Amino acid sequence: MIAPLVPHDPLADMAGQLAAGRFSEVLDAYHALPRGALQHRADVLLTVATAATRLGDLEQAKTLLGDAIDGLKARGDLDGQMRGLNLVGAIAFEQGELGRAETCFRATLKLARKLDDNLFAARAWNNLASVTHLQGKVQEALGWYRGALLSYQRIGDRQGAAGTYHNLALALRQLGRWREAEAAASQGLRHAEIAGLPVAVALARMGKAEIHIELGEFTLASKELEQAERISTECGDDLGGAEISRLRGLTALRRGDYAQAIEEAQDARYGAHRCGSLLLSVEANAIAALALKRSGRQAEAEGGRAEVLEGFGRLGAVALAERFMKEWES
Repeated sequence: MIAPLVPHDPLADMAGQLAAGRFSEVLDAYHALPRGALQHRADVLLTVATAATRLGDLEQAKTLLGDAIDGLKARGDLDGQMRGLNLVGAIAFEQGELGRAETCFRATLKLARKLDDNLFAARAWNNLASVTHLQGKVQEALGWYRGALLSYQRIGDRQGAAGTYHNLALALRQLGRWREAEAAASQGLRHAEIAGLPVAVALARMGKAEIHIELGEFTLASKELEQAERISTECGDDLGGAEISRLRGLTALRRGDYAQAIEEAQDARYGAHRCGSLLLSVEANAIAALALKRSGRQAEAEGGRAEVLEGFGRLGAVALAERFMKEWES
């Protein structure tokens, strides 16, 4: 007896590509779909929006998510709504809408508990920790991050663990606990490599590079950034590319090469604008303002300082603003 043919569902292919971290392939597959109902299916839109977000194409992701969440609500799909809200929160965070981000993450956590979904509960905890961290409540954020890590470890999710270890390293670095930060960053890299997630590997290497920069280990930082750049280029990760420019600008600032610091910071800012990341844009502006001041371009530096403080104010990034002013006045 001949088995009946099962219609091929392109969503299965895209879901597999997404799980493997091949985000550009997800977008290519979506745009290659024949015009029709499949392009407007909520689950398809959510998958593609997730890939776009991972690549830093936040505006495309927002457009896709608007239609996706409407469709998911109409279907009564609580799991899809949970995933969509988490993604909306992540985009809001990058674009400096902390209040909206926190609201979305708390709604995600509520749905995760209702669905008994430990994975998304852990993601919500991690994301709420990032909001708390940006608001300057670093010790509180550490507790949230460690709680998320315990959950990821219990369910064996290396992707989530990689991202949270990266965030934990950021918080520890802010407290000046360099070796603990380095250990957390190394754990993040290990989990990302085992999971086979190239974008996460690149992000982890950027985190390690920033620690090396702050410790004055510029050769080690350069090696990490070279590897991160290769991966980001291969993956088409524009946001990652902009972050690498920011870190190269930070390296030049620490080494006293102020002209290069300004050039790299400008590249990072342009990349951040293209991707719609206010946070990265303001951090790049901070490097440029400090470099302008130290190179004697006081009037330009003062203008840059005002722009940086206005940007951090919009973000509610209290700790980053304080750190910037401490370095400005030193």
